[in-house]
Amino acid sequence: MASADFSVAPHAAAHPLASPGYGKRSAPRQSPRRADDFAHLPRREAAIAAYIDRLPDGAAIDAKTLAKCLPDYGQMACATALRRLSEAGHLRRVREHLITEDGARWVTRTFFSRAARGEEWWEAFVRGDDAPEPRPAAVRTPAAPTRTPAYDALASLGRADPRMTLSAADCARLEPRAAAWLARDADPGRLVQALTSGLPVQVHSPAALARTRLEAKLPPEPVPEPRAEITISRLLECTDCGRPGPPTALPGGLCRPCRGETEPLSPGGLSPAEVRRRAAAIRSDVRTHEG
Repeated sequence: MASADFSVAPHAAAHPLASPGYGKRSAPRQSPRRADDFAHLPRREAAIAAYIDRLPDGAAIDAKTLAKCLPDYGQMACATALRRLSEAGHLRRVREHLITEDGARWVTRTFFSRAARGEEWWEAFVRGDDAPEPRPAAVRTPAAPTRTPAYDALASLGRADPRMTLSAADCARLEPRAAAWLARDADPGRLVQALTSGLPVQVHSPAALARTRLEAKLPPEPVPEPRAEITISRLLECTDCGRPGPPTALPGGLCRPCRGETEPLSPGGLSPAEVRRRAAAIRSDVRTHEG
């Protein structure tokens, strides 16, 4: 068993990312990180698991990349560790069918769970039953009217520079323009800086100057956020070889051949040895008749 002191390699921030859309993904409903999260694992697997746990989503966590970043372990050791982490329930390799702003596509991601998850949990995750329970809407009591961030920013100009002190009436008149500014740049500090920096020696009308600057220095419209990905379906892949299949066919995240088991015969099927025996008999019979 491993101790909680994992002295594995470099800082996770230097780890390379996978191609966009691929790589590590944190499993949902993670518990807070603890020092003994992986103490039940052998030392090597615990060290590699602790390293993967600190990586951001999108990091490349294939065996080859891990071996390059962890000088204590070679590629074969990292591959074995990934297999054992899969068997222990900490990770699964998942093929996802996504809808993005560029269209539909399949991607392969490795979902990592800080807690070891059982087969039923991973089966539910692949089915898409991982969404958190909706919380009932909180009943809100009407709040007392408050001043807006735009009004407060205008009222604070005099503290930043006395030459830009505004009256209450000035703040009320300019509030819609300041609100339009903050809708594009939500930092009131930058608004105050734009209205108070580089002032002339004498400011005869602070309200007029503030209005001019609010119009002339209005930030551009923000770039729209990219459309969120929509997951259509999921399919497990074998952690070792990438063979796809339903969760029931990949216990521990591994297919039968990678678990060292033979493929089951289809109903009425023949074993490889029986096929070879019958083929040899047919060839012998053909030679007999030709002779």
